[in-house]
Amino acid sequence: MPQNKFQRMMFALLTVVITVHAYVFYSLYVVNGSTLMSVAAQIDPSGAGSVLSAIRTIGGVYMFGHYCPIWAVVLVEFCFAYALENLVGSPASFRLAIRVFDPSKNHPMLFESAIICATVGIMCPAMSFIAAWMYYPYYAGFNLLTLLANWLKLVCFNFPFAFFSQMFFIQPFVRVAFKFLFRRQIAAREQAQEEAAAQGETLRPQDETEAIADIWKRINELDADIGHEHRKRKELEKAVHGK
Repeated sequence: MPQNKFQRMMFALLTVVITVHAYVFYSLYVVNGSTLMSVAAQIDPSGAGSVLSAIRTIGGVYMFGHYCPIWAVVLVEFCFAYALENLVGSPASFRLAIRVFDPSKNHPMLFESAIICATVGIMCPAMSFIAAWMYYPYYAGFNLLTLLANWLKLVCFNFPFAFFSQMFFIQPFVRVAFKFLFRRQIAAREQAQEEAAAQGETLRPQDETEAIADIWKRINELDADIGHEHRKRKELEKAVHGK
């Protein structure tokens, strides 16, 4: 897991870069591919052989009332997704996961899976809402109910793809890439933790996960101490009454 602000931003950057490209491909080819090709066939039958040729024939991807090239679509979605991930998605998903799971007791994989699920639950509706504005057919006029219906349709299309791609492909790959890029910092942190544990000391937490895990660990230690004192008091009471 990222241990400082820079690492969190790099982790979000890796995630968003891969996710945006995957979503643009999914949206253009899987969801709207046949529609784009049928529209292109009406303009020029020879330009409807593939989705890319259809987009070229149409003049680009319809976005904000204009036809834009694919790279512009990727760039705009990246800006929205990266800002939303850093400002809302990542912090909120961590807080939601921590309400259900205890990092000091639960397996790290379970806690990370909870964060992924919470992130999908936040980012998918949010980005679908932004996409509903981006790809709204403004040429036909604007209607709020149509916008909300398009938003709901996009959520239904995107959520299954978001969940399975993030859970089984994107996030595992990003975590492997992140550990490789920051392997020296991670190794140094682990070595420092081992040295501190050998000396009976604890390192200052480097991120929210470690901080909350330390809090839960301390709470568990206090509970154990209180339980021990309670048992000793009961034993003492029994000994006094026994006399």
